[in-house]
Amino acid sequence: MIKPKMLKKGDKIAVVSLSSGMLGDDRFIHKYYIAKKRLEEEFGLEVIAMPNALKGSKFIYEHPESRAKDLMDAFKDETIKGIFCAIGGDDAVRLLPYVDYEIIKNNPKIFMGYSDTTVNHFMMNKAGLVSFYGPSIMCEFGEYVKMFDYTKQAVEDILFSDCINYEIKSSDIWSNDFVPWKEENMNIAKKVIKEEHGYETLQGSGVVSGKLFGGCIDVFPMIIGTEIWPTENEWKDKILLLETSEEKPSPDLITYYLRNLGAQGIFNVIKGIIIGKPQDEKYYEEYKEVYIKVLKEFNKEELPILYNVNIGHACPIGILPLGTDIQVDFTNKKIYLLESPTK
Repeated sequence: MIKPKMLKKGDKIAVVSLSSGMLGDDRFIHKYYIAKKRLEEEFGLEVIAMPNALKGSKFIYEHPESRAKDLMDAFKDETIKGIFCAIGGDDAVRLLPYVDYEIIKNNPKIFMGYSDTTVNHFMMNKAGLVSFYGPSIMCEFGEYVKMFDYTKQAVEDILFSDCINYEIKSSDIWSNDFVPWKEENMNIAKKVIKEEHGYETLQGSGVVSGKLFGGCIDVFPMIIGTEIWPTENEWKDKILLLETSEEKPSPDLITYYLRNLGAQGIFNVIKGIIIGKPQDEKYYEEYKEVYIKVLKEFNKEELPILYNVNIGHACPIGILPLGTDIQVDFTNKKIYLLESPTK
């Protein structure tokens, strides 16, 4: 896998809207300016929005080709060192006809987002580029009052540093609070709760190493069977990352999604599974039961599973680099980056 260069102060990063265009809507544009100011003042970055990124929900929905052009142009622009996604959504898959994988491959740079951005991470994987499952402009960088320390530290440590042998630790706090996105709420901070669980091993044990890949499981049905979905052989020896969206899919739906992965033979070739904390801890125990049940259906009771990782739709979240070697100690519930995802 091709590694992008790490970020440094003074670098220019581009904001793209690859799925939802809500960042550019009048009632939400203040989130962009919060994020821009924070990225510039706290991280020392120069922030630009690509030409179509702030044109609003209607335009973005109607013009997937313009979204893709922003992405391709951001990769081609040598002055841009990183690409951060505005937010997720539900139709990044519509960019597929307009993506040039050679442009991505020949212009490696940091690409980051989560949720429906899972589609774009699979594009990066097809191009052979390491990418970063992590914070978005609207949700994390545009957080009211202040960015969560856990997330800010992850950005500094993973995007700006050589983080070989870095430990991805569990956050000691979490939040199920939602402050409505309105300008009058900009001075209201989320309430936090002490983390009681930490990482949990659902089954299996020992230390496992492999390249991490995956994303938001809700998105998988849209891309299975497309040119970006890996073959069974391409899943071989991977550690699979799975997390669930703000839709909070029912345990039955997760059962169906997992059975599909099992039927593809993916559970036969991967080395382990990492699962994100469900948003608001909805279905926290029910999801655990589903994972154990479905893996048993496929005779994979020994396939190790680590649960409740701060990634994706959890709050706060860290960053997990996709396409790089990680080590998961399922016995002691620890995650390490075996290599730096940047160069």
